[in-house]
Amino acid sequence: MQSSLDEATDPWGIKVERVEVKDVRLPVQLQRAMAAEAEAAREARAKVIAAQGENNASRALKEAADTISESPTALQLRYLQTLNTISAEKNSTIIFPLPIDLLSSMVPHK
Repeated sequence: MQSSLDEATDPWGIKVERVEVKDVRLPVQLQRAMAAEAEAAREARAKVIAAQGENNASRALKEAADTISESPTALQLRYLQTLNTISAEKNSTIIFPLPIDLLSSMVPHK
């Protein structure tokens, strides 16, 4: 911009030191391109934040699993706590998973 101004004003002996831009009008196509770029940047940041949240959640789950795996009693208590949470809802059907070995010992073999 400075070189364009100097080129136009030097023949008259004028030196432009400062220019203040008061109103800029951008073509609609450029406005759309800028908006699309800003939206893409926002989406990229949102994906990074979501990925960090997933990473933190998976670390917390791993720590919880490690803690529970140290004690079979802790696993049983967690199981009962989960059943309690489920039963707090109205009209709940609770399915108790049982090991196949337990069921096969109850059924007479032919």
